[in-house]
Amino acid sequence: MSDSPIQPPPWLNAPPVDPYPYEETYDLRTGPKLHPALNALLPYIGLWRGRGRGGYPTVEDFDYAQEIRITHDGRPFLFYESRSWILDENSQPVRPANRETGWWRPVLDDRGRATGELEVLFAAPTGVVELYLGKITGTQVELVTDAVLRTSTAKEVNAGHRLFGIVEGALLYAQEMAAMGHPLSPHLSARLIRVGG
Repeated sequence: MSDSPIQPPPWLNAPPVDPYPYEETYDLRTGPKLHPALNALLPYIGLWRGRGRGGYPTVEDFDYAQEIRITHDGRPFLFYESRSWILDENSQPVRPANRETGWWRPVLDDRGRATGELEVLFAAPTGVVELYLGKITGTQVELVTDAVLRTSTAKEVNAGHRLFGIVEGALLYAQEMAAMGHPLSPHLSARLIRVGG
């Protein structure tokens, strides 16, 4: 027996655990029951793919494709994952573009009911993390940045505004950004079709 008063933790030599045991889904016909606080966001849950157009005062306009996956695991938030890629004039892939992950969190009152307000977090591999505050109005979600955090090597991004909507079954959005010394300016817009869920 060791004379050390500090013993190794019980997990130090434990075997690996089984795979994550809880299901996350974008298909409302399977998996956990949707949390009631997410009812207003139900139309957004799914796997979406589509095309968009981007630009900014500091870059040339570009066409892109995008896949967005919005899932739930029964708790009162949605997981958001987006990946996009640049398209050439023949709609062929050129290179990977931006990726984002994040969470959409309905604001709840003292009784646990959704208030129609939303807190949204987005993190990108470019070193930018954005906190948005917003409102749900019917099938429209409008978000405005409350805070933007950047790593020391990230490009300057100061603010954002995003508008999402479900229109005739499709997911549409427009995004404005204030960055690199420019005020809020149009940056991205796209239309995505539900391909799963």
